[in-house]
Amino acid sequence: MMAERLDSLSEPVRLRVLVLLAGEELSVGEVAKVLQLPQSTVSRHLKVLAEAGWVSKRAVGTATLYRLDAEDLDAGGAALWEPVRGALEGSREIAEDRERLAAVLAERPGDSEAFFGRIAGEWDAVRHELFGERFTLEALLGLVIPRWVVADLGCGTGDAAAWLGPMVERVVAIDQSPAMLDAARVRLGGISAVDFVQGELTELPLADRSVDAAVCSLVLHHVGEPAAAVGQMARVLRTERGGGVALIVDMLEHRRSEYRHTMGHKHLGFRPEAVVGWLRGAGFARASYRELARDPAAKGPALFAAAGWMGEAG
Repeated sequence: MMAERLDSLSEPVRLRVLVLLAGEELSVGEVAKVLQLPQSTVSRHLKVLAEAGWVSKRAVGTATLYRLDAEDLDAGGAALWEPVRGALEGSREIAEDRERLAAVLAERPGDSEAFFGRIAGEWDAVRHELFGERFTLEALLGLVIPRWVVADLGCGTGDAAAWLGPMVERVVAIDQSPAMLDAARVRLGGISAVDFVQGELTELPLADRSVDAAVCSLVLHHVGEPAAAVGQMARVLRTERGGGVALIVDMLEHRRSEYRHTMGHKHLGFRPEAVVGWLRGAGFARASYRELARDPAAKGPALFAAAGWMGEAG
């Protein structure tokens, strides 16, 4: 039995599974979301772990739940598990698994009947099959004021402009990179309400009080002086038509220093107090900040959304 147990720990993925199941009872689908692996792969690893006596399972409706209870292990298993678990603690991979696990657990409805209905894959799966996964966001964009002119700062290939273009009077898509602007033109060729402008975020090529809203999504970490860019956002906003709002989406402070070299990031995310301070320092009457729910499938750092309103009514 001990040889079988040792052999079952030879796969790094199985070690990650055991750490997860030592803290929570999870379904195959939930483990797959956390590890970002196909359910078939996870099922195969769970079968090995169950046969080696590491995990127990129980059926609830159509779902099978797995867990590792250290108190249920025999003396040999417990003696082996403790040093293995201790060696895994503190690794970045385990920390990221736990971040995704928190997001997966947050998706569970509060009552157990609804929870087990969810993991049976009923309503969400049917809804996405019938209507796709984009309709909720597209419908919510109907809340945006149609007469607005919106600046998409650091537009890249036009992700934000693609959503906003059909909903507002005009989008001004600004980027310092001609290649990015060319890619955005190709992507957004069917949306006539988008203007493309080359320019720096710290010196926006826009007149004072010329746009109703400004969006800066996953760009500020590329800017050497973020406070200056936020100041430019405040300069170009007007409030007469119910606007005067700026939205910043970016990464929480993190330690992935390799991003500086692989993607040219100038900042490793931002602290909440820094972002709110820039907004208030730029003259926004009100500022808000919230962390965004982590997508279990996401591999990057967690994100935040910060907003500033020039008018008191915001």
